[in-house]
Amino acid sequence: MPEVGGPIDPTSEAHDMIMSVFGGMSKGERSRIKIRVRAAMAAQARIEGRFLGGRPPYGYRLVDAGPHPHPAKAADGRRLHRLEPDPDTEPVVVWIFTEYLAGRGLYAIAEELTRSQIPCPSAHDRKRNPHRSGIAWSKGAVRAILTNPRYTGHQVWNRQRKDEVLIDVEDVALGHETRMRWNNPDDWVWSTGLAHEPIIDVETFRRTQVILSGRGSTRKTRDRHSTRHCYQLRRRLSCGICRRRMQGQQSKGLLYYRCRFPKEYALAGRVQHPDNVYVAERDLIKPLDAWLAEVFAPERLADTIEQMYSAQPTPTNPSQRRRQL
Repeated sequence: MPEVGGPIDPTSEAHDMIMSVFGGMSKGERSRIKIRVRAAMAAQARIEGRFLGGRPPYGYRLVDAGPHPHPAKAADGRRLHRLEPDPDTEPVVVWIFTEYLAGRGLYAIAEELTRSQIPCPSAHDRKRNPHRSGIAWSKGAVRAILTNPRYTGHQVWNRQRKDEVLIDVEDVALGHETRMRWNNPDDWVWSTGLAHEPIIDVETFRRTQVILSGRGSTRKTRDRHSTRHCYQLRRRLSCGICRRRMQGQQSKGLLYYRCRFPKEYALAGRVQHPDNVYVAERDLIKPLDAWLAEVFAPERLADTIEQMYSAQPTPTNPSQRRRQL
């Protein structure tokens, strides 16, 4: 480094102090850039009602909205997009709001849609949802539609945020991971006027939110406290029946992986699935360790590496091929 007149010496206290100063300056500049970018995006959403990226909500599709207003980006070929009602899915959204206001529950709506063979959001747009099975409508999908304010024709930004949390508070050297979390509705940024054609009116949306907030308000349940457990096979297990990723669950001090497909998805008689599928982590770790020790034994290492290489999917586009290289 020019500031120290050569390479960094890890054993030098002066060099360590200089690197700490540079680290603080870099973090400060990163925070300033983040604030400027977020302020600009909030202004674009509020004043212009601009679509700021992401997948379109179910019921809408993206259409071209002309060249980018920034000359450099326009010269680079970038264009703006806006939301337009999808003629195939717009009636479904209207039906969901109508039925919910008429008194039907989330699961009943999901069951009726599945029974009518209407593709769920992940099945309707498989390109953006290759990680989901798309086999049936879920209560979560119906709730996501009922709580999305963009169906009123307004552009709404800052509904979620990215938080960086420590992977292990006992070992900060492991670094951070990004978590998506919901912001308070008071922090959402609404466009001042209509940004696209509405599917429902604002009054219908507000009545829906009142009903949603009131459901279960009189139910007496104990408070839940989120506790972080270290699941060794986190995001690695899938249910053999529905192919969904299994969730972590602690019971009586033991760690389990479970699948509650019938509790979340409307089957409509299409899939025979138990209410709960459980597997204990302790029953998996020992056989898995024994198998790993066998396939990575010194005499089998070359063959294992060859099999791992052969099992890799072939990249379909140049960008994936470059990442693989």
